[in-house]
Amino acid sequence: MLESENVAASGQGKFGLVSIRLPVALTFAGLVGGLVAGILGALADAPALVGEIAGLVGGLWLRALQMTIIPLVAALLVLGLVQMIMAARVGTVARRMIALMVFVQLAGGAFTSVAMPMLLRAFPVPAGAEAFLAQTPSEVGEVPRVLDFMASLVSPNIIAAAAETAMLPLTLFFVMFAVAITRLPDDQGDRLMGFFHALGNAMLLIIGWVLSAAPVGVFALAYGVGVQSGGGAFAALGHYVLTVTLMGTFIFLLAYAVAAGLGGKGLGGFFRAMLPAQAVALSTQSSLASLPAMLDSAGRLGLRASTAEFVLPLAVVIFRATSAAMNLAVVYYVAALAGVEVSPTVAIAGILIASVISLSAVSLPGSISFVVSIGPIALAMGVPVEPLALLVAVEMLPDLMRTLGNVTMNVAVTSAVDRSADEAIAPT
Repeated sequence: MLESENVAASGQGKFGLVSIRLPVALTFAGLVGGLVAGILGALADAPALVGEIAGLVGGLWLRALQMTIIPLVAALLVLGLVQMIMAARVGTVARRMIALMVFVQLAGGAFTSVAMPMLLRAFPVPAGAEAFLAQTPSEVGEVPRVLDFMASLVSPNIIAAAAETAMLPLTLFFVMFAVAITRLPDDQGDRLMGFFHALGNAMLLIIGWVLSAAPVGVFALAYGVGVQSGGGAFAALGHYVLTVTLMGTFIFLLAYAVAAGLGGKGLGGFFRAMLPAQAVALSTQSSLASLPAMLDSAGRLGLRASTAEFVLPLAVVIFRATSAAMNLAVVYYVAALAGVEVSPTVAIAGILIASVISLSAVSLPGSISFVVSIGPIALAMGVPVEPLALLVAVEMLPDLMRTLGNVTMNVAVTSAVDRSADEAIAPT
């Protein structure tokens, strides 16, 4: 999403989220400026003290960013999952929509888990990219044994699990917690939802403050990378943007398959109907801003207004079609940087966590959702999260494909839901 855009409320209703503004363009400029300054500093043999100060500033900003991940993820998981569960209770149309959403997320995650490692073997990370790991602890990335992994799914002490950033037991706990909230009497459920709403808003304000300093923090971190890697850092960033975007392209193409196979729409007709909405998506980088254009595309496809007016606004709130695929792509890229081998068991866990987090994610700007959505997946898979602090600066580029894929899949899912409703009505 763009710098001028506010955080969209999670449903724009009772439990909406606060609005903040993020310096996206300045953060990108800080990344480029830091890399250039680092390269020039290395050539000019700048004093080591300059690098040490930059490392201190960047490290402090990075730790400030990390400290918000667990409480914010907890709040957003609960809010998002409760909204999804309540939506599923509305009726058959909602349940079909959510079933399609789950299928898309799992399919995207599975595709990335197979395709991304193959792509990185065929086109390896450019030399010098290891400098992005400068702030990474050496012990991060140990691959657990299968039995140890299974044992880690449940923690006897959820507070200790949070302190150790053990995302697997935390995710499982908060999924169960969200389900439990929906079974409580209304007044008790509302009180708990109010607590997590307030917690989420407080954490969003804090992470907003931290990200407002992103141009300085990213500049400081990028300086160290530029000193160590030289021009190779730019090659690595270009390689990263291209490979992650390719994983999102799978979801974009899958949308056409869903529209044709499940929605019964001709590919040519769907392509033409989607062009206005896709143009808005690319120009705004916002699914929310693209909602009127998506409704127009649904009308061009001949979908019932009642279906489109229910599915599309709800999809904007709780569905990020490209998230599982592209978030896992980022994690696999960092794993390749760090030399972490992802076992099949850990890969399956990554797919499940990426899907749960994507389905429970609320509408947030790209910079915040990047940290909140990808950090927990990386932690669960034993992949370092420190490089995310720099990669977030170029998220505005892959975010083009994220928004394009999300908008296209939203309308494709609407066409599939509309057709299934037609088939359910036909016998009567």
